[in-house]
Amino acid sequence: MTEHAAERHLRRLTTPRSAAVAGVLFGLIFGTVLVLIRLALPEGAVHGSQWASGRADMIRLATILMPFAGITFLWFIGVVRDGFGTLEDRFFSSVFLGSGLLFLAMMFAAAAVGKGLAAGKRVSDEAPSAELAVFGQTMVTTLSNTYALRMAAVFMMSLATIWLKTRLMPTWLVVSTYLAAVAVLIASDVSPWITLVFPVWVLVVSLAILSRRAEVPTPDRV
Repeated sequence: MTEHAAERHLRRLTTPRSAAVAGVLFGLIFGTVLVLIRLALPEGAVHGSQWASGRADMIRLATILMPFAGITFLWFIGVVRDGFGTLEDRFFSSVFLGSGLLFLAMMFAAAAVGKGLAAGKRVSDEAPSAELAVFGQTMVTTLSNTYALRMAAVFMMSLATIWLKTRLMPTWLVVSTYLAAVAVLIASDVSPWITLVFPVWVLVVSLAILSRRAEVPTPDRV
């Protein structure tokens, strides 16, 4: 019985910490992906100009990094939900989980479209036609900026509401989460760089989780 109790204690201690580190990795990797996409597809640029300037390599690198961002984001969802414990609310947890998975699915779809555009340039010396460039760029920016990031805003709002009701996180983090969600929800169409608010927020939340875990005293083992 003593060994079983020790094993359960060890899992509760190490799993949230490792998953919170994954959240830090997601913030860094996904932030890099967004920067690469914004640099490769600058606002107001002529459609197809990124192929002539060699920016296809940026899109290709973003598509390589995106699966790793997705893996770390799933770990981040896991540690946040694990923190709810018996206080979990089924309604808000469903919205939290559903919006997070929708966000990830649409970012994967956007990365796949970008990969297809980059592959078209790689196998041929000629740049894709103007019509194809317009279609591909519109798909990437619409999936990532309009739809995926708005699901990220819902993800943030639902999580902030859970924290508000359960008091699992400090008030400053709840308020800043609501403000960040509003910025992503509304201002992402004003400036594409606003989308960087989301990975920065995940980074802050992960660091907050890590600091709270570090403050919890380690009980004596049985």
